[in-house]
Amino acid sequence: MKHGTIVGIALSALALFGTFGIAHAQSDCKTLVKASPFGPDDQVGATNRITPAVTKAAAAEIQTGAVVSMAYNLVDGVPLFGTRFTKTMLTTASLVPGAEYGKNRLTFMEDTYLSQSHVGTHIDGMGHIGIMDCYYNQTPMGKFVTQNYLKKLGLENLKSFATRGVIIDMVKVFQEAGKLKTNPACRTPCLDGGTVITEADIQAGLKMYNVTLREGDVVFVHTGWGDLFKQFPAQNDNYNKSEPGLGKAAAQWIITSEPSIARHSLFLSRMSPIIALTSFFSG
Repeated sequence: MKHGTIVGIALSALALFGTFGIAHAQSDCKTLVKASPFGPDDQVGATNRITPAVTKAAAAEIQTGAVVSMAYNLVDGVPLFGTRFTKTMLTTASLVPGAEYGKNRLTFMEDTYLSQSHVGTHIDGMGHIGIMDCYYNQTPMGKFVTQNYLKKLGLENLKSFATRGVIIDMVKVFQEAGKLKTNPACRTPCLDGGTVITEADIQAGLKMYNVTLREGDVVFVHTGWGDLFKQFPAQNDNYNKSEPGLGKAAAQWIITSEPSIARHSLFLSRMSPIIALTSFFSG
């Protein structure tokens, strides 16, 4: 018992020393990550470009008023990256005859959805990806992490916005150039996994519809790869193991047009983490 007490005291002292005696080495974020062009307090990145004037100009281009959904439904069985998970449950209440509520015999349904937030169609906040412990706008993220949320760069800082969306149809570009190599699992034409989209491809897609990118646009690069997502769960492995994506030069060219968001019809540039980080930290 005496030895156990001595060991316990020694371990407690070691833990105390580990807590106060060893300092965490903070990376030099000013050398790893560029400063935001929107100022030292910026937490929302390129969406700062969506001003009232940008929204008004976008609204002026509406012709038919048709609303087209570009999202995928979040249901059990969809492709998931790494160890992410999603689970939905439906609770029905008072459907048994005689169990209804009140004189009007009320019944109801209720959903429970348990998942990581980076599943399916979503918007990444500025606190999602960093280089070492340095995040957007030279933020030393270790100072702002808690068990439940971020104290800085959280998605709650993102304002609501409406702006022009530009779809660049890479499937059609590759078809007309006679270089489309599709994946046999796609039910509709798609760029095969590993296909690199070049700056010339992007420019050809814009020229096809006589469109010029302008500040504040949301740019969507259509590759057709989402066809495999919609075939869940049968094609989950195919969807996750590879994908087409932007080359570095193409990503940098899009950035020079100062869009607010650039998005693939798949995981953003996951075929090359360098491309993804270049896009993320370019303001």
